[in-house]
Amino acid sequence: MQIPIIFEDDSFLVIDKPAGVVVNKAESVKVETIQDWAEKKLKVKSEKLKVTEETDFYSRAGIVHRLDKDTSGLLIIAKNPQAFFTLQQQFKERQIAKKYKTLVHGNVVPGEGEIKASVGRLPWNRERFGVLPGGREAMTFYKSLKSLKSPKGEILTLLEVTPHTGRTHQIRIHLKYLGHPVVSDSFYAGRKTFRWDVKFCPRLFLHAQYLKFSHPVSDKVLEFDSKLPQDLQDVLDTLLLLS
Repeated sequence: MQIPIIFEDDSFLVIDKPAGVVVNKAESVKVETIQDWAEKKLKVKSEKLKVTEETDFYSRAGIVHRLDKDTSGLLIIAKNPQAFFTLQQQFKERQIAKKYKTLVHGNVVPGEGEIKASVGRLPWNRERFGVLPGGREAMTFYKSLKSLKSPKGEILTLLEVTPHTGRTHQIRIHLKYLGHPVVSDSFYAGRKTFRWDVKFCPRLFLHAQYLKFSHPVSDKVLEFDSKLPQDLQDVLDTLLLLS
């Protein structure tokens, strides 16, 4: 597996995860994951661990956070338990800034705002999440960047999205809740919409483009950017010609 490395030092690395690659290992996952790649890269093993303060580092092969399988973009992998713990603390204390680019259905009005809606696993479909009264607190800020037209003339909006919490599928759920599902979202856009979307956009249009956090040793503030992958840029270029 070829994984682009954006940055690497003695404490951690930042990779640019391709779309379609699963981050964490699971019994249901039969293909190579980012965790498999990280175990080889860091020369760590996750099997048969005693429960210690360092267990999480080894059981996750240093992977500090996660991205959905079909989301591309920046991912942090710690190289030792101390860096792992320090970076996870920054996530827990909401000290790490994350920004995504996404293309959604409809004309998003107002052009910027914050979505506050609790997110949880759906009782009737354990593979899906949604806005639920008893869910976990979730906040997402969005800003409109550009309006476009789909091949059938529908208005689409390119957004910059900043999640202030890190719930599973949070961005996708919140934008669906707002009435603007992400283009080519097989889970939350609806079957008919998804079938049409993939005719012009081959995969989920969601990319983790920016990270800002403090170095786990020096405490220096670091920023990383990732441009849109070529497949998503090609979609934008095509839509710009139609708009």
